[in-house]
Amino acid sequence: MIKNLIYVSNPVGFNEKNIKNILETSNINNKKNKVTGCLIYRQDLYLQFLEGPQKELEFTYNKILSDKRHTDIHKLSENSTKRRLFTNWAMRGDPLMTSMWTHKDIKDGKVKKLNSNESLKLFEKFSREIDQFN
Repeated sequence: MIKNLIYVSNPVGFNEKNIKNILETSNINNKKNKVTGCLIYRQDLYLQFLEGPQKELEFTYNKILSDKRHTDIHKLSENSTKRRLFTNWAMRGDPLMTSMWTHKDIKDGKVKKLNSNESLKLFEKFSREIDQFN
C-alpha cells in the first residue's frame, strides 16, 4: 500500500524561476524518496498530488508545510491505495489544467472547497490524459 495526498495553497513570489526550481528540486528529492506526483500551478494557485510510501510522503509533506514559497495550505485528500497515478513522474508540473478555473473561482475559494473525492477524480482524469499522450 502507498499513501497519496492532495493539497492546495497560495503561491508567494510566483515566477518561472521559482516554478523551475520547485520542479527540479522535487524531481531530485522525490526520486530518492520514491515519491511521485503532479503539481498544477499558476500565479494564484498551487494544487499538488503526492503519492508514495507513508513515511517518505509524510516527510515530504512536512517540508512542503514549511516552504515559504506558498501560504494558506489546505489538505484536500489523504488516502491509501495499491496503485500510483503518476508512476513515471517524480514530479510533473502542469500549468494548463488550471484553465478550468477563473481567477474569481480561485479568489472565492472554489478549489479549496473541493472534497476528497472531487480532488482525487481531478488527478485521476489528468493521469489518464497524460498516459494517452505519452
